[in-house]
Amino acid sequence: MAKGILRAINRTRGTILCEFLEAAGGITGQSRGLLGRERLEPGHGMLFKRGRLEPFMLMHMFFMRFAIDIVFLDRGGRVIRIDSELRPWRISSLVFRARWALEIESGAASRTHTQVGDLIVFESVEPTSRLVNA
Repeated sequence: MAKGILRAINRTRGTILCEFLEAAGGITGQSRGLLGRERLEPGHGMLFKRGRLEPFMLMHMFFMRFAIDIVFLDRGGRVIRIDSELRPWRISSLVFRARWALEIESGAASRTHTQVGDLIVFESVEPTSRLVNA
């Protein structure tokens, strides 16, 4: 998988599930996740990868300040579980076979009609230069 910012595309539905998805990184990044943020910008999210020796994925919302959707994917990129509008101080479903978890803005999975069984693919997002008026 490419590094940097990714776009998550629902190939099955022909929709963009998340426009700007950042990788959580190693154990430190995955532990921190979205903690400390006031909100999640529309179209933004974070991608988590399960450790090689872990048999399942379980995400928590402890100390979070806003609700999110969590989309769990298997090794092939198929959606195997969606936890919609998970609020602060909650725990996600315990998902066996999940290889990836996408933490995205609340309501994004529903808005893009993403369902269990859909294929999600990733592509790199090229940095764009911003024009500044002088």
